[in-house]
Amino acid sequence: MRKVSDIMSTNVFSVSPQEHIYDCAILMKEHDIGFVPVVEGRKLIGVVTDRDLVIRGYAEKHPGSESVMNVLTRDVETISPNLSVDEAASLMASRQIRRLPVVENGELLGVVALGDLAMREIFVNEAGDALSDISEHGSSSAYTH
Repeated sequence: MRKVSDIMSTNVFSVSPQEHIYDCAILMKEHDIGFVPVVEGRKLIGVVTDRDLVIRGYAEKHPGSESVMNVLTRDVETISPNLSVDEAASLMASRQIRRLPVVENGELLGVVALGDLAMREIFVNEAGDALSDISEHGSSSAYTH
């Protein structure tokens, strides 16, 4: 049985709670990502998605100097590194989540993205079904409401 720890990305770009939303946006642009964990030390505080920046940040007329703490999503679904890959795929499909932070004892260890499942040809059908379900519902992120 393959575990999440076998496929998760450990090279995760993150920001601290002291960062500004502009800095977060630049990080997303430079690395072509739409999801940035907010960590204090290694403790996961929440995440900022590109959608969070737009909806809670710029559309609310917050300046780029606004703290990421004012736009982040706090109640983030996380998973254990010991969870099986099929359980992670099932969770992603059922909750329409594209990315799951992998956390142990509150510390961020990595991230599993829908693409990690498909790229590694693990549960491709489940990953495809999850992406299809997410796309049909027009949701770009389950972390924003």
